[in-house]
Amino acid sequence: MCGRYSFAASKEKVKAQFDQVEVGDNLTINFNIAPTQAAYVISNDKPGQLQEMHWGLVPHWSKDGKKSGRMINARAETVATKPSFRTPFKKRRCLVLADSFYEWKREDQQKIPYRIFPHNEELLVMAGIWDHWTDGQNELYTFSILTTAPNEEMASVHDRMPVVLYDAVQYQQWLDPAELNDLNPLMETPPNGILKMYPVSTEVNSVRNNGPHLHQQFLPPPTLFDMD
Repeated sequence: MCGRYSFAASKEKVKAQFDQVEVGDNLTINFNIAPTQAAYVISNDKPGQLQEMHWGLVPHWSKDGKKSGRMINARAETVATKPSFRTPFKKRRCLVLADSFYEWKREDQQKIPYRIFPHNEELLVMAGIWDHWTDGQNELYTFSILTTAPNEEMASVHDRMPVVLYDAVQYQQWLDPAELNDLNPLMETPPNGILKMYPVSTEVNSVRNNGPHLHQQFLPPPTLFDMD
């Protein structure tokens, strides 16, 4: 599962990875992106533009279009068959841009948050699907992040992880595959060794907390044995 992530990147960093994409001058930085909040994606219908959509897919057939934030993730194994996801998977895919995501690991009686990011410190690009809801007067663009079985480094933290796309060829294949079957290899567990991680403060648990301090590595206070 991916339930929280961050986007703290400059226009220059986005352009370095996506040189053909139009990027605004004033990007919104968010160190604690939560469900229902707006975040940046590159969609298959506008691949040359960085857009904002709300996290938590609202199907186009929803009666009221309410952003419940319940469908933030779509399992790669069932995305092609679930009623809420199958049409977006076939027709509306996107790249979800981040610099890292957070996951919680149970240690003793606590759940410790970890910041997880690409080993090369480039942007983290996650496979997503999106949908468009409208009642004729109002409209809403929303997305979900695909998840898959964990690779070696993630398995120690959680039994799921985002589907990570890690080069320009995969970005293009996800947005515009020659055949839908070409998407299946992209949704498999990513290779080992592409991610790094470290524990961060439990302040990230609350969406009210935001700022660069959430990216700082958390060092537990020394014990009596450490001070000897």
